[in-house]
Amino acid sequence: MSHPGEGPNPGGVERGGTGVDGDPRMSGGTGARSTTQSPDRDATEAIPRTRPRPDQPLRARWDPTDDSGRPRVDRDAQPERKKQSALGRFVATYGWRAYAVPVLAIITITLIVMTVKDGSDSAFAPAADVNPDSASRNTDVSKETKPIGAPTGAIQAASLPAGALPAGGPFTQKGKESYHVVPGGGKQVGTGGQVYTYTVEVENGVNPQDYGGDGSFGKMVDATLANPRSWIGDGKVSFRRISSGEPDLRITLASPGTTRELCGYQIQLETSCFYPPEERVTLNEARWVRGAVSYQGDDLLYRQYLVNHETGHGIGYEAHEPCKENGALAPVMMQQSFGVANSEILALDPQMQANRSLVCKPNPWPFPNR
Repeated sequence: MSHPGEGPNPGGVERGGTGVDGDPRMSGGTGARSTTQSPDRDATEAIPRTRPRPDQPLRARWDPTDDSGRPRVDRDAQPERKKQSALGRFVATYGWRAYAVPVLAIITITLIVMTVKDGSDSAFAPAADVNPDSASRNTDVSKETKPIGAPTGAIQAASLPAGALPAGGPFTQKGKESYHVVPGGGKQVGTGGQVYTYTVEVENGVNPQDYGGDGSFGKMVDATLANPRSWIGDGKVSFRRISSGEPDLRITLASPGTTRELCGYQIQLETSCFYPPEERVTLNEARWVRGAVSYQGDDLLYRQYLVNHETGHGIGYEAHEPCKENGALAPVMMQQSFGVANSEILALDPQMQANRSLVCKPNPWPFPNR
């Protein structure tokens, strides 16, 4: 007859003196094992267990996160499987997200690169073309009876220092109010369907030594209009110089006194204009010789601006334009002879609506990026 605590283990499983799975902590550290067994424990220990080999670390057989009630598979007892690569384990773990994550990463990197590139290139990229909207063009401008382009605001010249005539070489104050055509002709420049013929003319009585002579003036006009950055740049208009017959435009160098009679003199500043009754693109000799404060002594660029701006009036761009973006190239139809800041030119055109704080850079071309 057996007594409690004596005889064979009721569970029938031999155990060492170190407790459960060889852990001395489970035996209270005495090396002895209690022989009192509950029915539940007997049922549990009836499941065969594999002892770890001496050269392997102990492994817990119970997963505290597994609440499925299913017995955990002993991987040590499974046949040796082929090891997965890191990529395979990643795909097996994350499923479709394994493909989405790198795709999103590539898209994000691409967007960052494009943003940085656009930001870095913007400081060096050429400004957008600043030509006037073609919808505002009046192709019947030659039928007008008043000068186009002359200032209309009633202001004192002293209040517009940017429009003052710079110091420089001499010019003829008043010519004879008659003109001669500078000889010369040429082929059509541009591919636009609307072809404007033009003559180059100079007022009689103007001293050729002051402006460099008729030939020099004619070459500057021709070279400016033939430049792809000029009005031929958008493929809508073309030009052809003639020396006889009735031209569409008479590009004329005139003395300040005669210019005032054609363009008006509401403010006592030297200006230029287009005078429709004579199809005369009137270029003030004082400005041709001295330039404008805004161009800071660059007379070549200013002369190109003067030809393009007044010819722009002659082909139908009647309205002036303000600076549209701070630090950008000024529109060629801005009154740059009086400044490139909106605060300087708004007083000359009361009808213009613009941000007074904007300041542009001088620009002689309708299409500066061509």
